[in-house]
Amino acid sequence: MDCEPEELQFLSLVGIFRESGKLIHSWRSLFARIAVSLVLPLSLLFLLHIQISYYLFSSIDSDDSALDRAAPDSAAEHRILQRLASDWMKLMIFKGVYLVALLVLAMLSTAAAVYSVASIYSAKELSFSRVLSVVPKVWRRLMATFVAAFILLFGYNTLAITVLVLVLLLLDGTAAAAPFAVLILFFYLAGLVYLSIVWHLASVVSVLEESKGFDAMRKSRLLIKGKQWTTAGIFILLNICFVGLEIGFRQLVVKGVGMSVAGRVFYGFIVSLLLCAFVLFALVVQTVVYFVCKSYHHESIDKSNLSDHLEVYLGEYVPLTAKDVQLEPFHV
Repeated sequence: MDCEPEELQFLSLVGIFRESGKLIHSWRSLFARIAVSLVLPLSLLFLLHIQISYYLFSSIDSDDSALDRAAPDSAAEHRILQRLASDWMKLMIFKGVYLVALLVLAMLSTAAAVYSVASIYSAKELSFSRVLSVVPKVWRRLMATFVAAFILLFGYNTLAITVLVLVLLLLDGTAAAAPFAVLILFFYLAGLVYLSIVWHLASVVSVLEESKGFDAMRKSRLLIKGKQWTTAGIFILLNICFVGLEIGFRQLVVKGVGMSVAGRVFYGFIVSLLLCAFVLFALVVQTVVYFVCKSYHHESIDKSNLSDHLEVYLGEYVPLTAKDVQLEPFHV
């Protein structure tokens, strides 16, 4: 990193993006190998999921239309119902396999990016083989945090839906129903953004510290205090870019109305590379945000201790302990 620890707290949204870009550029050979081996497969899996889901849903929609036209209790209706059941089964199996594969690749990519940035920060010797040797040894910590985040998001969405339904039932037919629904939607989206930010930063905490699961989420929430607007701006901007790439892929490749097969393949290749570069950049950004938040709370991270705890000692990954990442406050 170009910035000293005490200077990181002053980085703005643009400064964090610039610092992340400098890290990737300075270590472009390492990050290129991480991108090709881990991030690119993750990106291709996501895009392939969009393509296959589109075909499966198209088949289901076609069968639904045919079912509406079929005579009741006819042989044609029974055949269509069998096809529908088969299509839905294929879709559920595909979604299940996709989610497991996505989770595995996402954890490996996150661990590789976080470990690499932390190693660069500690000025320790770094190589692609060293990164690969450490990455598989932190997956349990990341898995625990992913599960905790899933539970929190599931509970949050369930509560939001319950509150919305109750409000609409109580205010049904009144002029206040629509404004209340909009207000609930606004607070729901704000809460969703906040939970997502906490989750992403908790992933970094799980790799670099001894915390995992709900404890990592709690520490992440404390770290974000004072930097909510910066982290929210980063999250929103990154998600706008992500949605833009997804929409572009759907329109140019999946649907590709009026385009040749060669054109769709070409655009698919371009979107795959862009998505890979974007995901890698986002992973580096979230790690830089971790160090920025640490600096903001005057929690200096000793580079020698960080280097020691990033080592693989006798084949075992040793996470940072609280005393290593929460040393005495420094004064600016």
